Amino acid sequence: MTRATIRVLFADDHVVVRQGVERLLSAAGDIEVAGVAGSGPELRALLLAQPADVCLLDLGMPGGGLELVAALLGLRPGLRILVFSGQAQEQMAVRCFEAGAAGYLEKTAASQELIDAIHAVAAGRSYVTPQAAQLLARQLNGGRSTAPHERLSRREYEVFRRLAAGGSLTEIAAELGISVKTASTYRTRLMEKLGCSRNAELTRYALERKLL
Repeated sequence: MTRATIRVLFADDHVVVRQGVERLLSAAGDIEVAGVAGSGPELRALLLAQPADVCLLDLGMPGGGLELVAALLGLRPGLRILVFSGQAQEQMAVRCFEAGAAGYLEKTAASQELIDAIHAVAAGRSYVTPQAAQLLARQLNGGRSTAPHERLSRREYEVFRRLAAGGSLTEIAAELGISVKTASTYRTRLMEKLGCSRNAELTRYALERKLL
């Protein structure tokens, strides 16, 4: 018995990455790349026009972020989202699962692991690295870490990462679909929680903890 074809949408803002992954998935035999997108808005439009089983999603592209996960699931509740991240950062994996993603995989993973992850989420299972699984288990057992950035709300965390990466409040507001005033409010809150007073301190905080 052969496997049913898995229809995948792939979103990443790097053309070379899109081309390479598209070739890899197409060679798998039972995976069809139904469409590719280079930004959050492009992906939303594509998803409305093109049915798919799995979305392979880079959160770092323009218009990406954790909020995009919830937005995509709102458009297609049955969609299985596999976050494909260039950041070796297990805490982000935990937040992706909290947002509704079915799996999380780093871009440093082997080609076969990417294929296996797509098969897993398409079959209704979750896909998680051992490191992220340990964090999830600790949280379920009431052992959540008390690191300052882990006390940020989902939206505060999104604003924090963008500020730490050098984004302006105007750019962040546009990406998240909020007003500049609201973005500024989130900045004030997260600064207090992290004990920072300048954006440069946010960047240093993020780099020291490998959050960028």
